[in-house]
Amino acid sequence: MKIWISLACGALLAASSGCVYRINIQQGNYLELAAVDQVKEGMTRSQVRYLLGTPMVADSFDKERWDYIYYLKKGRTRHVDERRVTVFFDGDKVAKVEKPSAKVFAEQDASAAKIKNGRIY
Repeated sequence: MKIWISLACGALLAASSGCVYRINIQQGNYLELAAVDQVKEGMTRSQVRYLLGTPMVADSFDKERWDYIYYLKKGRTRHVDERRVTVFFDGDKVAKVEKPSAKVFAEQDASAAKIKNGRIY
């Protein structure tokens, strides 16, 4: 009798451990390199909003800074794809843009494609 109970508990434990579903977590604005490269010094806030969308974080203490943050984690993976672009304004005009290099964008795009196609576990 004890053997059957331990076998049943073991089977139940094995079956339940592999059945946990974890959702994909995607947050923020997905930014393409082509759109980010179009943002230049001297552009207005409305032009930046047209190209990149509404910023993920608009600092209530610093109205001259917009942060665009993107985050993607697929299901059970530990791999996270994230990127950040920060636009600084002087009045209504762009003063500076902080962004990843083209190489980093390419690596992140390749990683995101693998995650979206379900090839990373």
